Amino acid sequence: MEIPAQYQSQAIAFARLLEIMDELREKCPWDRKQTLESLRNLTIEETYELADAILDNDLDGIKEEIGDIMLHMVFYAKIADEKKSFGITEALNEVCEKLINRHPHIYGDIDVKDEEEVKRNWEKLKLKEGKKSVLGGVPNSLPAMVKAYRMQEKTAQVGFEWDNKEQVWDKVREEMDEFQETIEKDLSQDRKEEEFGDVLFSLINYSRFVNIEPESALERINKKFKSRFEYIEKHATKDLEEMSLEEMDALWDEAKAKLKKA
Repeated sequence: MEIPAQYQSQAIAFARLLEIMDELREKCPWDRKQTLESLRNLTIEETYELADAILDNDLDGIKEEIGDIMLHMVFYAKIADEKKSFGITEALNEVCEKLINRHPHIYGDIDVKDEEEVKRNWEKLKLKEGKKSVLGGVPNSLPAMVKAYRMQEKTAQVGFEWDNKEQVWDKVREEMDEFQETIEKDLSQDRKEEEFGDVLFSLINYSRFVNIEPESALERINKKFKSRFEYIEKHATKDLEEMSLEEMDALWDEAKAKLKKA
């Protein structure tokens, strides 16, 4: 296959990365030592760094983290190739074939009316490919909030879904009442945690109906809380342990006003 002119610079850059990976794997003691398992946590860290850059709308940071993650993908493929399992070529061709097969409205004769129908077809095609469950593609190691959102999103594609957001909000209130009851009756810790989990799960479900991505929303609040509390630490006139809650609240309100203007 001849590389189209518009992709030649990308192909050259990717080939350069492959060449550097080969050299590092051969000559660098650290790179030679790495295994699929040893790289796993580093890849997770790089993924979170990309997520942070996206939330910060840091385009330079996004560019850097894309490069780091691409390096990791090439590294995994290199190790697999050494094991005589597969190489980067097989991995890329496999995802290309998967994309073609799962987009029959682009590469076939299927008509779709909107993105929701595309997602429904995607889940049906996955089951036809041999997936045993709609939820089979949700990684066990995902953070719990992201996992809940993805499971709800996937089961909705096969019709397991409320009709409207009002019904979902009624469910949120029902779960909150049940959780409150466990507190008032001082039920077991397991029961409290279960009912609290139901509250969170139903709130995450509601977020889908109002087009809010809960993980990103919570992280924005984490960042806001962190910046305001660091303002308190920076402007406190005595040790925090010696301050009253009222004194810290006053600095908190000051932080809200000043950081909002910044």
